[in-house]
Amino acid sequence: MNRLKKLKKIRIHREGTEILIASALLLLALNAVVLWGFECKILFYILAITSIILYMLMVNFFRCPIRLFEKDTEKVVVAPADGKIVVIEETDEHEYFHDKRLMISIFMSPLNVHANWYPVDGTIKHVSHQNGKFMKAWLPKASTENERSMVIIETPEGHTVMARQIAGAMARRIVTYAHEGEDCYIDEHMGFIKFGSRVDVYLPLGTEVLVKMGQKTTGNETVIAKLK
Repeated sequence: MNRLKKLKKIRIHREGTEILIASALLLLALNAVVLWGFECKILFYILAITSIILYMLMVNFFRCPIRLFEKDTEKVVVAPADGKIVVIEETDEHEYFHDKRLMISIFMSPLNVHANWYPVDGTIKHVSHQNGKFMKAWLPKASTENERSMVIIETPEGHTVMARQIAGAMARRIVTYAHEGEDCYIDEHMGFIKFGSRVDVYLPLGTEVLVKMGQKTTGNETVIAKLK
């Protein structure tokens, strides 16, 4: 399939740029106050080490590796996120499809990359955002009760796939780049979830599952299923 891909070749995700700059300035100012305002050098050293560790954790969170899916994408469903498979089951989906679907869920810890990729090639048919709770993302009720964004994609073969970004106990902002009517492709960013969460993928029944419970996934690399 000949595809035009809008590749975002960035190392730090754009969602983290302002946060990282503001945090760096704040930590530098705080360390400067302690250095010049107090005579206790030990206090400054402790604060400096703590600041460096905290800032490196933030940089790690907003990192955005460059990844290209080199294989054929026809009928392929790739992992939309880094993380771990926590759900593989047939379930009733009540918000859009109103029928039974195969759900595969990926939980992202705070140490995972939090950029999200489109799981399939296709056309975006629907995008919506629902406010909700901030329960722990691995709980079953999180899929329908937490704050979430829904992206519905119709593949070139006519399959309809849902990717649902779900906020977690720490997450307080879901960013979704999808717009109805646009074409989307594997390799493109679908969005970003800040500070811990999960992504559910709803697939047609009969889809071949290629992952198992507890398996770690790499966003835009791990093939999680094959459509009929």
